[in-house]
Amino acid sequence: MKIILTHEVSGLGVAGDVVDVKDGYARNYLVPRGFAIRWTKGGEKDVEQIRRARKIREIASVEQANEVKAQLEGVKVRLATRAGEAGRLFGSVTPADIAAAIKSSGGPEVDKRRVEVGSPIKTLGAHQVSVRLHADVVAKLGIEVVAA
Repeated sequence: MKIILTHEVSGLGVAGDVVDVKDGYARNYLVPRGFAIRWTKGGEKDVEQIRRARKIREIASVEQANEVKAQLEGVKVRLATRAGEAGRLFGSVTPADIAAAIKSSGGPEVDKRRVEVGSPIKTLGAHQVSVRLHADVVAKLGIEVVAA
């Protein structure tokens, strides 16, 4: 099935790409969650609009991405969440939580879809996450999760 991506999907493409995926993947996952729309001949107009919007939001050059990377790596991020007595969290830390914590710590605004968490963060302490700023630039960021 041919679809048009409306958001970046890891391993598949970025917003505005026209990709061919299996019917069930598109029908059961991508379209209901708003990551994609079905491809039609009239949808080509939507592709151009999505690409223009992406260009405005996207970090344009590698130099700009390196500047943002330097800002990110200089920020100390502390995230206060609810935790039990043994140091386990009630739930987990999401990329949206991390993006909000970066912003509140004085760092640059980061899109939550750019934050990559290796394995779910479910304990207190120091953790490493990466932020994909550009195709060639990835910032490694240390966050400290503390009990609220």
